[in-house]
Amino acid sequence: MKQESTVDLLLDVDQRPSAGKGILLSFQHVFAMFGATILVPLILGMPVSVALFASGVGTLIYMISTGFKVPVYLGSSFAFITAMSLAMKEMGGDVSAAQTGVILTGLVYVLVAAGVCFAGTKWIDKLLPPIIIGPMIIVIGLGLAGSAVTNAGLVADGNWKNALVAVVTFLIAAFINTKGKGFLRIIPFLFAIIGGYLFALTLGLVDFTPVLKANWFEIPGFYLPFSTGGAFKEYNLYFGPETIAILPIAIVTISEHIGDHTVLGQICGRQFLKEPGLHRTLLGDGIATSVSAFLGGPANTTYGENTGVIGMTRIASVSVIRNAAFIAIALSFLGKFTALISTIPNAVLGGMSILLYGVIASNGLKVLIKERVDFAQMRNLIIASAMLVLGLGGAILKLGPVTLSGTALSAMTGIILNLILPYENKD
Repeated sequence: MKQESTVDLLLDVDQRPSAGKGILLSFQHVFAMFGATILVPLILGMPVSVALFASGVGTLIYMISTGFKVPVYLGSSFAFITAMSLAMKEMGGDVSAAQTGVILTGLVYVLVAAGVCFAGTKWIDKLLPPIIIGPMIIVIGLGLAGSAVTNAGLVADGNWKNALVAVVTFLIAAFINTKGKGFLRIIPFLFAIIGGYLFALTLGLVDFTPVLKANWFEIPGFYLPFSTGGAFKEYNLYFGPETIAILPIAIVTISEHIGDHTVLGQICGRQFLKEPGLHRTLLGDGIATSVSAFLGGPANTTYGENTGVIGMTRIASVSVIRNAAFIAIALSFLGKFTALISTIPNAVLGGMSILLYGVIASNGLKVLIKERVDFAQMRNLIIASAMLVLGLGGAILKLGPVTLSGTALSAMTGIILNLILPYENKD
């Protein structure tokens, strides 16, 4: 089901680039997701290789579920970090409750998908009109801005070298996007990362120690819920209160799931929540999350970084994302190469992220302009204002074990206000 796109796509969802170009485009997506995907397991003390493997496998599971109709990449979710850390702490460092909780959360997605399949999707247009979608997209993009600025070193205690590397990386991507021609223009982030990396190398910001210590070939360090005779580490399926406390996070991540697919749909000119349907996207995301946790990895989620790449390059080809998933799986076994990518300084990723996240937010403005949302109507002004302030102002609402903030709180606020605020009388 198509709608007007906010960008003029060079390759649509069902189109494919040539083999050579396709590989470079896929690597561009791998680099885009790599920083966040490996950061989550590093925070949680999990093997990076497992998270990388699970992200690739999860993306393929998602694509099979959606019939290869949605160019989405799944990577490690930040939403579960606090809940998983708390579960591990309460279990004395044992990951059993955390992994079981995420497995069950994936199954919650599956149950919600079944409910959506039964109820249909007509309710989506009523709950998510342009006055909700536009600000929600802006919140998704600008909500990530803080991490981009911090990584770029553009903070009070930041290092000038990091800030300079971030600026150079940003400018390389910006100039290639505006002045580049031909194939060069559709891989700006790949060139920006390489250029920023080389510049950081000259400033002494790259540490090759992880590369020297890594093996050429390494089997990912899976954690499995059954005995493997010592081949892999093990955990037990545990259904105690520490596990159950993780499940409400699904409310937040499902809200983000809807928001991310709405953003991508606006960029690609398709209504992915209707075709292939929210039930199929949730099913794929849920199964991918359960599989990742089963293998000892973190929860999976749709990635704004990759959506930003699609928006900037105007390449929405599913085959490019699919091949990026295969590359991620292969890299999870190549210790040296994985370690090399992990040496990319945060400043390089920060410079790139400033552009990526800004593009996402700008697409929210495009929605409001394209749909001609009338801000002379006080009703629209109130809804957008509340969504932006609560979504970007750090507001937190605790409802028992569930904590709503950012995109989830913003979306819920907008939906409620849209349903209860009366329309103005036109005299």
